[in-house]
Amino acid sequence: MKIVWKSWVILAVVALLPLLSGCVVVLAGAAGAGTVAWVQGRLDAALDANYDKAEKAVNLAVTQMQFAKVSEKKDVLNAILIARTAEDKKIEIKVSRVGDVTSRVQIRVGYFGDEAQSLAILDKIKTNL
Repeated sequence: MKIVWKSWVILAVVALLPLLSGCVVVLAGAAGAGTVAWVQGRLDAALDANYDKAEKAVNLAVTQMQFAKVSEKKDVLNAILIARTAEDKKIEIKVSRVGDVTSRVQIRVGYFGDEAQSLAILDKIKTNL
């Protein structure tokens, strides 16, 4: 009975390893400033701004950073903006409505993610809020 139980535990741990291998790092989290995390090549941040204000700040940041806007899809809950850098790296920015005064932004630069560029984009978005 012990061997069967241990086998199931080992099997469960091995099965969960791919889920646990993702890189999740909390980068910042000050009171009132929202939280920021680097998750599997994507920067994920909570913003203290309503959805419309956050979406406008994202568009302004893309213009200010002189990225080439490729497409934009938007409804009342989510917006997805695709742009390209001068190096032709794809930038995907998603803005989601979380509450009346809170939004979520997700930024991925390139296929695997570029943390430094993602943070620079987030800084520009926050400046525009």
